[in-house]
Amino acid sequence: MSYNILVTGGAGYLGSTMVPDLLNAGHKVTVVDNFMFKQTSLNHVCHNPNFNVVKGDIRIEATMAPLMKKADIIIPLAALVGAPICSLDPVGATTTNHDAITLMLNLLSKQQIVLMPTTNSAYGTGDENNFCTEESPLRPISLYAKEKVGIEKELMQRENAISFRLATVFGMSPRMRIDLLVNDFTYRAVYDRFVVLFESSFKRNYVHVRDVSRVFQHAIVNFDKMKGQVYNVGLSDANVSKRELCERIQKQVPDFTFIDAPVGKDPDQRNYVVSNEKLEATGFRTSVSLDAGIAELIKGYTMIKNTQYGNV
Repeated sequence: MSYNILVTGGAGYLGSTMVPDLLNAGHKVTVVDNFMFKQTSLNHVCHNPNFNVVKGDIRIEATMAPLMKKADIIIPLAALVGAPICSLDPVGATTTNHDAITLMLNLLSKQQIVLMPTTNSAYGTGDENNFCTEESPLRPISLYAKEKVGIEKELMQRENAISFRLATVFGMSPRMRIDLLVNDFTYRAVYDRFVVLFESSFKRNYVHVRDVSRVFQHAIVNFDKMKGQVYNVGLSDANVSKRELCERIQKQVPDFTFIDAPVGKDPDQRNYVVSNEKLEATGFRTSVSLDAGIAELIKGYTMIKNTQYGNV
């Protein structure tokens, strides 16, 4: 079945992978993006008659209201993503990550569907075993995670909504981000050949950007049985520590060296092991392993060596 889908922030890291996939599935897709990173990541879909693009700010009601009236499904990707950029612009983070989403939710009819990415960084440090399910208490540390927790509570007041708590995403995308952890460490391995680790035992879950795209399509097809729920989205065999991640990279970049910092600590104190069983029970399976993603990044970095591919 074909839907009219509105994707905010569709030219970003997730969107530039997701939008072509949605178009290939036969949907009509409208993207609204402010192109703040001057990205040209959707050039390759402009030929598609089912693709439409609007340059605009999601915080402006006059921009969003007419676009939302035409949509069957809204996928709000537009955000200031990650703790560093939110710390640099806390006002922009609140108005974009929270206020703009509240505006959209207020403009929606009961029949319209919302599929929204949130973050499993909301778990903070998990329980005494650092283990987290969707029922675990939320202990967000960063402003980014706190805003996502707040908006998820509002989102789940709606019946026709799904929240995906994404693991840390990795992999090549038309709008690349090098500042994500797997992407960052692999880049350092390729070009610097070393990294200094703070709290190398801290664990996190990971997921490939193409699997993020796939889970949204999975939700569209299986919406009736998934709606009104929160789902963790990650690789169940990739709850790994920073040191373990470096060891995996080292297998493919043998001269990569990593050491533990003798002093200091990471300002990002996230440390958790995440269960993805609830999502897997709906029939979803990830398709790209951590090792395959690392191999992909190594190839991609042959083409990339500069600092423009980040959020800060």
